[in-house]
Amino acid sequence: MTVTKMSWRPTYRSSKFRNVYGKVANREHCFDGIPITKNVHDNHFCAVNSKFLAVVTESAGGGSFIIIPLSQAGRLDSHYPKVCGHQGNVLDIKWNPFFENVVASCSEDTSVRVWEIPEGGLRRNMTEAVLELYGHSRRVGLIEWHPTSSGILFSAGYDYKILIWNLETGEPVKMIDCHTDVILSMSFNTDGSLLATSCKDKKLRVIEPRSGRVLQQASYKNHRVNRVVFLGNMKRLLTTGVSRWNTRQIAFWDQEDLSMPIVEEDIDGLSGLLFPFYDADTHMLYLAGKGDGNIRYFEITTEKPYIQYLMEFRSPAPQKGLGVMPKLGLDVAACEVYRFYKLVTLKGLIEPISMIVPRRSDTYQEDIYPMTAGTEPALSASEWLSGIDRDPVLMSLKDGYHRPNQLVFKAPVKEKKSVVVNGIDLLENVPPRTENEVCGSAHIKAPHPLWFFYSFFFLCMRGFFLLLLLIIIIIIIIIIIICFVQLKILWVVGCQISVA
Repeated sequence: MTVTKMSWRPTYRSSKFRNVYGKVANREHCFDGIPITKNVHDNHFCAVNSKFLAVVTESAGGGSFIIIPLSQAGRLDSHYPKVCGHQGNVLDIKWNPFFENVVASCSEDTSVRVWEIPEGGLRRNMTEAVLELYGHSRRVGLIEWHPTSSGILFSAGYDYKILIWNLETGEPVKMIDCHTDVILSMSFNTDGSLLATSCKDKKLRVIEPRSGRVLQQASYKNHRVNRVVFLGNMKRLLTTGVSRWNTRQIAFWDQEDLSMPIVEEDIDGLSGLLFPFYDADTHMLYLAGKGDGNIRYFEITTEKPYIQYLMEFRSPAPQKGLGVMPKLGLDVAACEVYRFYKLVTLKGLIEPISMIVPRRSDTYQEDIYPMTAGTEPALSASEWLSGIDRDPVLMSLKDGYHRPNQLVFKAPVKEKKSVVVNGIDLLENVPPRTENEVCGSAHIKAPHPLWFFYSFFFLCMRGFFLLLLLIIIIIIIIIIIICFVQLKILWVVGCQISVA
């Protein structure tokens, strides 16, 4: 297979998305006064659905994030309630695609937690999660919900492992242990039967998640992969990364043959990480660089030239991360096809950015809003684990715009016990942590055998220094008294001499 190098020269052709433009929301529809985290981890620190906006915040003594109802735009109160149950910094948050009040978070404290947010948002700080999931031996950097099953959650940790959690039982059911370094990103195909991962070992992998078997693996040296995304049902992958000349680059791959990319295209010479966002309904790809102010967008096709550059949204404010609104939350009356929530750390501001197709008609535009994945799961967790794959349950944005989900999220009641996956007890087989990682509450270290001797020694030393300080104070007081008495005697003697 030969690699095709793309040209930046625009080729004009018929496309309904050629004139898509980005529109920033008015100031009163932005979210202001938010202490956005200053963590340098390469994540978005933001998640959004049609009800709530979740943002990881800066905090001392643990990790926290805030949940803001989308109807409460404007300046945030400094004492706004937070979700603050983690003992370490929160590194990733994701909303459940089928239960809009359920959000998952992962942290440096090695845990994954699932929270149920009350209707209307929080009225006080939330510290108790409905599920606390322990199994990783290092901090957990990524979480992803399964796209079609309601009770399956994936987590990737700095222990180089991916755990699959069955939330119907609250336990891990599979450990994928094929990576040799930190996992940078995870992406599912449409029905969730395949998982693509990018890793710090510069390899791209396509994995069958139930068995953990690696179906395809790429270690193409001319393109160092950072992020990967499945392109819907095209049987294609798109990655962002760096070329051998350290320019930012995207590459187009056949998922059944990762020996070489089909297409490579250089973007620019900047150093920030490129985040890819793919809209399977419109076949549009959005590229946003961390620390950039612009968002480029392209149209993806199955035929040459495969990737067609459309336009670029520009802004002077750099973005730390971006949240993406699901299709059900878009304004179809305004022909909005995508919406970002941009984190501007320096201003403590979150700006909604709408991608709009200009149309003269006010009627529903069937061609830009095809049937899309709805809020009804296609599978239960047990069905998916048994080997069944189904495509998402589709719905029309015209007919089912605000169709309520009748399902109720039920957290299992768990007892403390060992968790054995692939013959390894995840709660017992815990290697020692690094200095910059916080020990989780599930793994409390035993006291050092000489702890009592050390404590007694330090108490004695403390008592000795207190006694010494008391003696010094007494000596100073005695010296002051002696000096005062001597001065008194001299004054009396001097008075007697003057009288004589």
